[in-house]
Order: sequence, then C-alpha cells, then structure tokens
Amino acid sequence: MPAPYVLDVTDADFETQAIERSKQVPVVVDFWAPWCGPCRTLGPLLERLAEEYAGAFVVAKVNIDENPGLAQAFDVKSVPMVIGLRNGQLGAHFVGAQPEPAIREFLARLLPSVGEQAAAAGAVLLAEGKWDAAEAEFRSALDLEPRSDAAMVGLATVMAQRGEDEAALAMLERVAPGPDRQAADRLAAAIRIRQSGAGDEAGLLARVAADPADIEARFMLAQALAAGERYEEALTHFLEIVGRDRAFRDDGARKAMLDVFELLGPGAELADRFRSELAKVLFR
Repeated sequence: MPAPYVLDVTDADFETQAIERSKQVPVVVDFWAPWCGPCRTLGPLLERLAEEYAGAFVVAKVNIDENPGLAQAFDVKSVPMVIGLRNGQLGAHFVGAQPEPAIREFLARLLPSVGEQAAAAGAVLLAEGKWDAAEAEFRSALDLEPRSDAAMVGLATVMAQRGEDEAALAMLERVAPGPDRQAADRLAAAIRIRQSGAGDEAGLLARVAADPADIEARFMLAQALAAGERYEEALTHFLEIVGRDRAFRDDGARKAMLDVFELLGPGAELADRFRSELAKVLFR
C-alpha cells in the first residue's frame, strides 16, 4: 500500500500525522487492535478504498494496545472504531465492522463535495493570479452549491481585484458564520479601507499640523494612511479622534479602527496594542 494513503500513527505523532494533515486532505482514523477479529476485516477494506480513491483521503491506523493515550483521548471502548477528520475537526464516526456500502456513505459525508472541490480549485487558481479561470471555478461551485461560503469569498476577491467593490461587499454579506467568515470580514475591511482612502495626504497633513482640532482633516488623513497600509499612523489619528469626539461621523473613527484590526488579523501586535489604547479612551 502506498505510504501517502495509509500510515501508522502513534501517541507521539498523531497531532501532525492526523490532525494537521486533515487540513490538507481528509483523514480516516482507524482504531484497531491485533486481537480484534472484525478489525482484520475492516482494516483491509479501508486500505483498499484509500487506494481506489487515490489520495482523496488518508487512512491513519492507530493500534490501541501500543497507543493507550489516543485510545483514552478518543474514549475508545470497542474496536474497530473509525472517526473522520477534516480541516482539523472531528466529523462522523462509527464503531464495529461495516459493509462496504456503509463505508462509502461515510466517505461521501467526509470528503469534499463537487462544489467544494470547484471552490478549492478556484482558490488555487486565485493564488496563481489566474483571475478569469478562478472566477469560472467559483461560479461553477456556486451553481452547484449556492451557499458555498468558500466560493463566495473567492468570487468576492475576484470582484474586489477588478474594482467591483459594492458587488464584492454584497457577496461577502451572504457568508455565514463559520470557517470562512473571518476571511470574509478581512476582505470586507480591506475593501472599506481602500474605498475611504482617497485624499491629498500632504495637504491633509498640513491642515492637521496647522489646526490639531480639525477632526475632519484628521479623519480623512487617517483614511488615506490606512489605504496606504501605514496602519500605525492611521490608528494613531483615529484614536485621537475617538478621544476628541466619539460621535464624529457616527462613531466612524472607532469603526475604522475595528476595520484595521480585522485586516491585521488575530494576534497582530499592532492591533493588540491599539485595542488596549482604544479601551482606555472609551472607558476612562
């Protein structure tokens, strides 16, 4: 059996060999034991299907006698026990030897659908800069699965690249809470920041220097700085506006800061620092 399709995993390497691997390809974890009769039937069936599906999923075999930590972690009370992993998350599972049709149904629930495959193909083309081909894949995915969040984010990315900002934002609003929502929020934030960034930066800087209380000029300057990816300077000005007049432009400075935080992503030092500063201003 080719190593890429079937592998033995242990307490020591389960995290990398199964959970992390499942973020690239679905993993079928087969908990078994040498003394288990049904395991000798199910194991070869899973291995044969893994070869038949040619890399669509990987079988990770766990000998519970040699790896009691995993058996305890997954509360294995009887073998064989099979669980599905996808994107680092637990999926369906079953206990006991199952007939081949039932195994194929299990795989159908675990493996990406045709629409998901089209969206994934679009993401690859997008990364390669093949915008037209990527758009075709994303639209195909949405024809197959109109609620495909990954396809909506991908298509919105294409729209934004072409300057179709309003259509992109409308598309992103349709993305449901879940794995793709963060990507949707980041793209929406990037679009809003870019949309607001037009302005004579030098002239606005001069206006603010001449009159620090000119909040309108300071706000427009901060927008221009953010659009130019000078986020620390932009956040500094937005924070100053929140401190001077929280209600300005319907709380626009605070909302703009949240967009920058979203764009910077979780764990960004700059975002964390200014979140703290914003909290001090808001709750002083």
